[in-house]
Amino acid sequence: MKETFENCIRCTICVENCPVFKVNPEYPGPKQAGPDAERFRLDGIETVDKWITHCTQCKRCDFACPYGVDPSKLILNAQIRYVSKHKKTIPQLLFSNFHYIARLGSFFSIITNIITSLGIIRKLFKLIGLRSDIPFPQFRFKTLQRFRKKSVKTPEYLSNNNQLKKRKVAFFHGCYLNSNAPDEGRMIIAILEHFNITVAIPNQVCCGLPALGNGDLVKAKGFAKKNSKEFAKYIEQGWDIIYSCTSCGHTLIYDYPEILDTKEGELISQNTWNLYEYLLMLKDNGELNFNFTALDKVISYHIPCHLRGRGVPYPAVIIFKEIPNLKMNIQDIDCCGFSGSYGFKEKNKETTDTLGRIAVESLEECKPDIIISDCGACRMQISNFTETQIIDPIQVIFDALEL
Repeated sequence: MKETFENCIRCTICVENCPVFKVNPEYPGPKQAGPDAERFRLDGIETVDKWITHCTQCKRCDFACPYGVDPSKLILNAQIRYVSKHKKTIPQLLFSNFHYIARLGSFFSIITNIITSLGIIRKLFKLIGLRSDIPFPQFRFKTLQRFRKKSVKTPEYLSNNNQLKKRKVAFFHGCYLNSNAPDEGRMIIAILEHFNITVAIPNQVCCGLPALGNGDLVKAKGFAKKNSKEFAKYIEQGWDIIYSCTSCGHTLIYDYPEILDTKEGELISQNTWNLYEYLLMLKDNGELNFNFTALDKVISYHIPCHLRGRGVPYPAVIIFKEIPNLKMNIQDIDCCGFSGSYGFKEKNKETTDTLGRIAVESLEECKPDIIISDCGACRMQISNFTETQIIDPIQVIFDALEL
C-alpha cells in the first residue's frame, strides 16, 4: 500500500477533523502521525511509537484534506509496521481472525451467547485486554450465508411483475450483518425483491478491514483475494455488487485495488454500490418507484464516518425525504468513536466513550422516536449511552413500504 504525502502543506485541517486528537492528548493527530512523520521515515528514522495505535482509521482526515493527501493510509502503514515489530496482543489476534470467530460463534450461537454474558467470562475479557463493561454482540444461528439459497429465492407473486427492468445484484453482507444481524440482511433482500431485483449471496469471507486495522496485512490480502475471485465472476456475468455496511463498502472500493494490485481489485472497486445509492440510481433511471406510506416519526440519523467519504447528500437521506410525515435530524459532525474492534479494546475505553457521549448528545437534541445508523458498530456504541431505540436505516424503508 503506497501513498504520497508531498502535497501536504501542513494546513492542519486534518487535525481539526480528527476526533481522537480532540479527546486524547497522547495522540499527536493525523498531520504529525502521517505526512510529517513520513518525511522522517524516508530518511530511515524510526518514528513509529505506541501512539500510532490511537488512530481509529475513521478516514475523516482523508475526507477533509483539500490537497488529496490520505493521512490515514500513511498512518495505517505505520500501524502495520508497528505491529510487525511487536508481539501481537490477544485482542489484535482475535479481531484479525474475527471472520472465523463469527462463524463458530453463530454455529454454536446458543452456547456462545450464554458464555459471553457470564460474569467470569467478562472478567477474563478484561484480563486479555477486552472491555468487560459493554455488551458483546449476540450471534445468530440462522446467518445469511447458512441459509442463503432459501433467502434469495424470488417470491412467486413477483414472477409476473414486469414493472421494472430485471436487475441482478450480488450482496456483500459482511461479518456483522451475516452473523449478528441477519434479519436486517433479510429485510434488504426482501426490499430488493420487492422491486423485482434478483439477489444472490455469493460465498464470501470478511472484507479484511479488521485484519488491516489490527496490523495483519497478509491476512487482509488473503480475505481480499478470496472475495475478489468470487465476486469478479458475478461482475463478468453482468451482476452489480451492493453493500450496506459502510466500512465493508469503503474497504471494497478504496482498499481492494491497492491491497490486491490486480484487475480483480479494480473490477470490484468499479462495480460496487452502496445499497441506497443503487436504489436511487434505479429510481433516477425510471426503473422503480418507491410509493412509500406515511411514517409519523422523528428520526435522528448518525452518519458513519466511512459513509461521509461517499459525498453529500447522503443517499438514504434522499430516499427518506420521499417518506411522508417523516422528520429527520442529520448528525454527521461527530464520530461515535467505536470504529469496530477499536472500541472493544480496554486501552481505548476513555477515548471511545468520550466520543460516544458527544455523538449521542447531539443525536438526542431533537428528542427522536428512533436513532438510525448504517454501521452496526455505530449502533452498538450509541446503544451504550441512550435508551432510544436504534435501528438500521433499512428498517425505516421496510416499514414505509409496508412489507
